[in-house]
Amino acid sequence: MPTDLVQLTLSDSIATITLNRPDKLNALNGEMLARLDAIADELDRANDVRVVLLTGAGKAFCVGADIFEWSSLSPLEMGRRWIRDGHRIFERFARLPQPVIAALNGYTFGGGLELALAADLRLAAAGITLSFPEVKLGIIPGWGGTQRLPELIGKSRAKQMIFSGARISAEIAEDWGLVNEVVEGEKLMERAQALAGEIAANGPVAVQLSKQLIDGGEMASLEALAGSLASYTQDAQEGVAAFRERRAPRFVGQ
Repeated sequence: MPTDLVQLTLSDSIATITLNRPDKLNALNGEMLARLDAIADELDRANDVRVVLLTGAGKAFCVGADIFEWSSLSPLEMGRRWIRDGHRIFERFARLPQPVIAALNGYTFGGGLELALAADLRLAAAGITLSFPEVKLGIIPGWGGTQRLPELIGKSRAKQMIFSGARISAEIAEDWGLVNEVVEGEKLMERAQALAGEIAANGPVAVQLSKQLIDGGEMASLEALAGSLASYTQDAQEGVAAFRERRAPRFVGQ
């Protein structure tokens, strides 16, 4: 469903997604999650899109889930809908065939940081802060932070961030490997677009296969890669032909 709260623009082969709720520091509500889900569906089938940029409007990238929305849910609603929907949608972004670059233009907290962790690369504006503040509210990161953060920066530093709820600077985040680069704020989108252009200029199939191999622990990615290669073998062509002709296949191992 179209909504101005999450905007999608296309320029050449680069898609830019902008979280556009600046008056609420781009806090994610149900409408925004539904729009992100629809955009992921569109991009997953967009053969003309080679790179995806993800950023926020105003002085925040995203400060997380809208507390006024989730705090009114019952425990069953939290588990069955809010948590599961967030996990599923963020996983869709992580598994997009195209590389996803998160340009962190401002505050990046909680669920906003979890969304950034679902991207392949993260660029941060100098001077911003990042955190998982959930424990200060008596809750925990609920959209994959406890799993993706340790994979990226190690268990010890992930525990420090999550247990303390403290903010870290963009510079510390870069030192820890949480972000790839720190860029002066006014040059952030210029740098993100330049990096996206560098990637988009390369062979798209090679880039996407490389992403699948690097993320190879995901069974669906491995099966997609193996299945696409197997379908172009002589044996696959022979198998289909034999099925259509109702005869036994004569495989040659090629």
